[in-house]
Order: sequence, then C-alpha cells, then structure tokens
Amino acid sequence: MQVILGSGGAIGVDLAHEIKKYDKKVRLVSRNPQKINDDDELFPCDLTNNDEVEKAVQGADVAYLVVGLPYKAKVWQKLWPLVMQNVISACKKHKTKLVFFDNIYMYNPEALNPMTEETEIRPSSKKGKVRAQIAQMILDEVAAGNIEALIARSADFYGPAINNGALNETVFKNLKAGKKAIWFCSLNTKHNYTYTPDAAKATALLGNTQNAYGQVWHLPTAGPHTGKEWIEMVASETGVKPKFQVASKFLISVMGLFNPVMKELVEMLYQYDRDYVFDSSKFETVFKMKATPVKIAIKEIVKAG
Repeated sequence: MQVILGSGGAIGVDLAHEIKKYDKKVRLVSRNPQKINDDDELFPCDLTNNDEVEKAVQGADVAYLVVGLPYKAKVWQKLWPLVMQNVISACKKHKTKLVFFDNIYMYNPEALNPMTEETEIRPSSKKGKVRAQIAQMILDEVAAGNIEALIARSADFYGPAINNGALNETVFKNLKAGKKAIWFCSLNTKHNYTYTPDAAKATALLGNTQNAYGQVWHLPTAGPHTGKEWIEMVASETGVKPKFQVASKFLISVMGLFNPVMKELVEMLYQYDRDYVFDSSKFETVFKMKATPVKIAIKEIVKAG
C-alpha cells in the first residue's frame, strides 16, 4: 500500500491515479479526503497531530507528503516543521519510505538561471527559509541512516486540475473571462512551469524506484518562455487577444495593504524580476522522460476549462 499525505493538494488527484500503476492499494489522507479511484481507502487526519499521522502511515510501503499549507509565512513557520517531524517520525516507526514534494524557494535568488539539484541553498524569504529547514530535516535523517527518503522538487506549477497557481489564476482564468492577463514585474524575463500531470507521473515513478532514494530530483519541466510569450500562447489557444497588465513590485506592495495574498507574494517577486530557469535534465536523462511540450499543456488546460 502507498499513502498520499495531503491528497487534496495540487497534484493529489493525478498522483492517486499514477500510484495505481505500481500498487493496488492507495490510502488518501487529509482533513476531508475524497475518493479519486473507486477503491481508495480514505483516512481523515490532521497532519499536525502526531498520533493521527502515525496511524495514517501504518502499513504503507511509501508515503508521499504533498500537502499544501495556507500561503502565509507565519503559518508555514509554525506548522511545517511540526508536520515534517510527525511524518518523519511515523515513517521511521513503520519503516515507510518517504517522498517529499518540494518547491525551489530555498535556492539562492542570485542563482536561478539555471537551477539544478546542486544550486546553492540560500533563501532570502521567510517562506524559503522554512522550506530549507524542512528539506534539511529529511536529508539529515537520510544521512544518519534513519529513513529512506527522496525529495521531488517542482518549479512553479500549472495544470488542468488545480485551483491555484499563479499562471492558472492570473493568465488562463483572466483571459478566458475577457480580462487582461496579469504578469509580475517584467514581461521580458524567462520563467518555466512544471505541468502537474508530469509532476504526478514523475513523483510516482521516483517513489517506486529504489535507486532514486537518498537524492533530490527536479521533476520534468519544459523550457522557459518570457511572460509575453506565455500570455501570447495562452491567448492564442483561448481565442482572444493577448491583453495584459504588468504588476510592479510597488503596486503589489500597495495591494498587499488590503489583500493578504498579495502581501505574502511580495517577498517572492524576485522570481519574476530575473530569469527563472528550472533544469530537470538529471531526471530526464536517468528516466528517459520528457516534460509535456508547453503548447500541448496549454491546450489541455484550456480544454479543461
């Protein structure tokens, strides 16, 4: 059996489908889990409760930690270390392998082009420091021989089955609604995104590949495009004119006085004022799996509505 901790997150649905290729039994764990496959086992759980997490992991060969916590630095600082410690403890107790679905917030902002698994860990943001902390918790346990684990790292993501993500929210949804697409800081810097179906497929593959453990892996991600190119491609597929508005750091800072989401976004804007190039060549070379081409991914997202 394999268990998804945070099954209601961005890749939970796709991941549950992918795991079925490797294991007959899938357990979905969240506060209010919903079946994805007809025979999924549902396990309501608060990941901040150690006893509940231990029970959720019991009997599983592999645990995938893919939960998404509210996008607030204070919440991350308080809850992420607790969740991670609970999951590590449960996996150690039950000898369950751990796969952690991570992001790139911990990387040095001056080293985003390109980003590889060897990029320097030197976060500048509050949320990045939390991500560095919890990733190191896993790596320390692996180095001590206490646990089998791997980190599957994604760029910013986009996909047909998610309800969040900057590209989906500010470009796809806006253009579809006849509004201007919103891009942050600069239309001329490069940025790439991980397609969530690719992320799920690759994460399940890693979790079921023994030699992948003990390592950090960048999930397959297609090459970067400028903000202008992204907007033009989405507009073309949507059948509308590529109208846009560039939101400057100053404007977002002002909006943050009234909008909590914008307030949290300010410290992450360095990802848009310079080239952001996520390199997944290690995974692609080892597993011979390429990311879905951007134009095909865009077509699928627009089709999904």
